[in-house]
Amino acid sequence: MLSRVADSLFWMSRYIERIDGILRMLKINYASSQDNTSAFTWRPVLKIFTFLEDAEIVKIEKNSRAVLQFMVVDKDNPNSVVNMVTKSRENARSVQDHITKEVWQCLNEFYHIVRDEKLSRLLKSEDPVTVLDALIKQGTLYYGTTEITMSRGEGMCFMNIGKCLERAIQSADILHVRFKDLSLDTEEMADASFWKYFLMSISGYELYLKNYRDGFGAKNILDQVIFNINFPRSIHYSVLQVSRYFERLKNENNLDGFDQINFMIGKLRSNIQFSNVDMILREGLPVYLDRVHHELYAVGNALNQHYFAYS
Repeated sequence: MLSRVADSLFWMSRYIERIDGILRMLKINYASSQDNTSAFTWRPVLKIFTFLEDAEIVKIEKNSRAVLQFMVVDKDNPNSVVNMVTKSRENARSVQDHITKEVWQCLNEFYHIVRDEKLSRLLKSEDPVTVLDALIKQGTLYYGTTEITMSRGEGMCFMNIGKCLERAIQSADILHVRFKDLSLDTEEMADASFWKYFLMSISGYELYLKNYRDGFGAKNILDQVIFNINFPRSIHYSVLQVSRYFERLKNENNLDGFDQINFMIGKLRSNIQFSNVDMILREGLPVYLDRVHHELYAVGNALNQHYFAYS
């Protein structure tokens, strides 16, 4: 497969995964903002998904409608939904011979929905949860369409690597921001609604209730989001999937690059697999998450160098 094709498939899928994470976070945080309008702030979401400076965050962190406009339809925000859908569609258009007609139609439809000026008006005047739900369904449609129409070749491998790498990075970033102000050493507890909305924002609430019977706790949540291989947004599960799909790319033409990246993924996988929450807390959660974040980005950079022909 040509490097430019692999690159486009990787980023097409990675952008959609980022969009899905943003939309789910926006939906649940908007619902949370309606429960506690005085104390609620959008600062954590803006820290995770934007490049805004603190002074810029202060201007909109209490204004839900302004945040939704900025995160969904603002063309000046490089990480807005409209810009990332556009980038994903551009990547898909450049490799139409390597994706199915159904995948292209799905992304093209998503593109026209987010580019429609009506979307901005709806976010200003209608119930944002309904609007965000409709956009989330478009992302879900993409996932289902790729799953049932794409052949299981190299292209699908690069798409899944992009998706799972982005998901692992998101989970690490979300934990880093959300747990920044909690004192885990003393088991300082946020109220139940904080944990509920946090888990719902990463689609982990129902699984948590099934697995942890002793109520909400910081250590249990860290265990699920970092280590639980039955949770599709956990860091461990995502890294396992990156490893699984990358191993399928082994061939005689790029053994040196393959071995280097495979070693990096294997090292990260082992570091997660043979750790636990207590070990992480002894090291320091921010230190651990920074290291995981750095290693995930290192894998992405190595893919750029050895598979996507970036220097």
